[in-house]
Amino acid sequence: QAQLVESGGGLVQAGGTLRLSCEASGIVFAFNTMSWYRQSPGKQREMVATISTDSIADYADSVKGRATISRNNAKNTVELRMNSLKPEDTAVYYCSALRAGHSAWGQGTQVTVVS
Repeated sequence: QAQLVESGGGLVQAGGTLRLSCEASGIVFAFNTMSWYRQSPGKQREMVATISTDSIADYADSVKGRATISRNNAKNTVELRMNSLKPEDTAVYYCSALRAGHSAWGQGTQVTVVS
């Protein structure tokens, strides 16, 4: 059974840096596209960053230039780093794994950016 566990959320100052990590188990990690999504109250869940099985990354326009997604297939982990944080980055951040139309999600980690 797939399990994704996020860590690294919390309270961050505006302008600061965020580092989120997700550890996966129960999946063949290297064969999954890994992504970070986020959801703010009253808004739809949106993709923040995604990294393919061959480590090609893509980013939402709202974080492009501020975010870096990376994966470590040996450790079954995917990491998201964001700098120059803004209050509008406040959200619950979710890790996701996708392979052949099947997806798995973590429980999410709250990130709150304060001015």
